[in-house]
Amino acid sequence: MKKILSMILACAMVLTLLAACGGGGNDQPAQNAPPKQEDNAPAPETTPDPEPAPEPAGSITVAAAATAYEETYPGMWQEVCDAFTAETGIEVTLICDKTLEDVIGPAMQGGEFPDVIHLATGREKALTEQFIKDRNIAEITDVLSMTIPGESVKVSDKIVGGFTDTTVTNPYGDGVTYLAPMFYSPCGLFYNAGLFEEKGWTVPTTWDEMWALAETAKAEDISLFTYPTAGYFDAFLYALMYSVGGPDFYNKALRYEEGIWDTPEAQQCFDIIAKLAENTNPITPAQANAQDFTQNQQLVLDNKALFMPNGTWIVGEMGEAPRADGFKWGMTALPAAKAGGNGASYCWLEQAWIPAEAPNLDAAKQFMAFLYSDKACAIFAKGGAVQPVPGLTDNLEGDNKMFYSIYDNGADAAMGSFASYNAVAGLGSIQEVFFDPINSLVNGSLTRDQWVSDIKAASDQMRANIME
Repeated sequence: MKKILSMILACAMVLTLLAACGGGGNDQPAQNAPPKQEDNAPAPETTPDPEPAPEPAGSITVAAAATAYEETYPGMWQEVCDAFTAETGIEVTLICDKTLEDVIGPAMQGGEFPDVIHLATGREKALTEQFIKDRNIAEITDVLSMTIPGESVKVSDKIVGGFTDTTVTNPYGDGVTYLAPMFYSPCGLFYNAGLFEEKGWTVPTTWDEMWALAETAKAEDISLFTYPTAGYFDAFLYALMYSVGGPDFYNKALRYEEGIWDTPEAQQCFDIIAKLAENTNPITPAQANAQDFTQNQQLVLDNKALFMPNGTWIVGEMGEAPRADGFKWGMTALPAAKAGGNGASYCWLEQAWIPAEAPNLDAAKQFMAFLYSDKACAIFAKGGAVQPVPGLTDNLEGDNKMFYSIYDNGADAAMGSFASYNAVAGLGSIQEVFFDPINSLVNGSLTRDQWVSDIKAASDQMRANIME
């Protein structure tokens, strides 16, 4: 009987639960349940899910040296960055400073790198050379085949042939491009053409004529030569080596070939620089630094020195400087080694590059490709900066037209630079070995023979550690 009663009670409880689940027999919808839909009634309208927010295009940091071009057209780099953002949606934070190395150097030592850096080789701090030595620059050969943002052409279609085949852009001699060729400028000897017209002097075409003019100018209390900083002798020495020894000697010298500095061509180059040191305005070394170099350039504007090595940016850099009455810019190639030979002008080439540890590599490459766009080229041109893009020199006027025609007037073009080498304890940079000592040549604290001896010793180490 107890078992039967238990079964009856259990069945009663189940029936009670089923009745409760049935809603108590009324037709009202349960709370929170969807409303009951009549047969054949239209389905209620539903609000579509909102479109997902577009992914942000990202952002990059660009670091660019504020050179004379930026002074000529302030805000040049910012305008290019803004144009890139408008084209791609990628935001750009710009760092632009004259002493860029000092601004970005500490952060990079701490592991924070810009995505793109515009900083040429040949500067006093040699930051770019250090990155090359340490192999800390990203390969950009693929950028050449990229389509320029906003255009339908590839980067390689916009760069004049030969500019991506130099030791400057391909520092390891392996056919791989690591540095992008940016602004280029024919370098030579700048002078006051108005003074030459006034005096009836002829611009020398050989070094023998140059030394004769030195004596003539000395009688007028004018020095033959000055230079902004010793670093400006890089373009000078390259052009000198090319004009004295031609391409064969030049290319061997750039790779420190054994015995190259004992050749007659090398000795002639050393002799010319040593004699120039004797005919340089004596105040030059004291002002040959990043703070005072324009005072050396002022010596030419004031008719206290005849010639100085420089590039086309000098016009903008000294645009507001006082000058002698009748001053007119003149530019000539380095004189020929002998009568009937060709002078030479080094083609100075600035570079843009991407650190190997750049945090936004793909966007950085897009920005680098954009640097060759018609929009970017037009903006750079406002500052007098000319890129190796076909047709850009066609629109030049005034002084720049005269400067860039130097190769049309018979001067040979020298390109490239000394080969990069692996870092070696105690071995200085190219700047420290070849060029900085010229200040000491001028002030007499270093002899020509000691300078050459030091170059030979350093070259042996450079050759042994050359990057392949």
